[in-house]
Amino acid sequence: MEDSIEDANFTQKILKFNNLSKDLALAASGKEAMDALERLGREGNCPDLILLDINLPDISGIDLLKRIKDDARFRNIPVVILTGSNEDEDIQKSYDLGASSYLVKPISNDALMLVVEKLF
Repeated sequence: MEDSIEDANFTQKILKFNNLSKDLALAASGKEAMDALERLGREGNCPDLILLDINLPDISGIDLLKRIKDDARFRNIPVVILTGSNEDEDIQKSYDLGASSYLVKPISNDALMLVVEKLF
């Protein structure tokens, strides 16, 4: 879930380069992301990983993370926060709500791949 096209494209390139983009889906807002997760949950086809920005245009990434972790269908999906915020409060809140990792943009290929390798 990413509201910046440039950041989304860069992340997609990293995932494609590492052959991890087979079923990649992008949501530009928190509502769009939650709608997609609800649809996938009904279909029994939940994602293996969620990359989430804190700064989304409608629902904050923190609120979305809380919703994800409060829902039994989604709570075990690893959520990696990819955001421009390096505020201690955002970092702590993300981990308190169950984020698996927190990366501050700009991210590098190595940083993202290290996190993905640790999760899988």
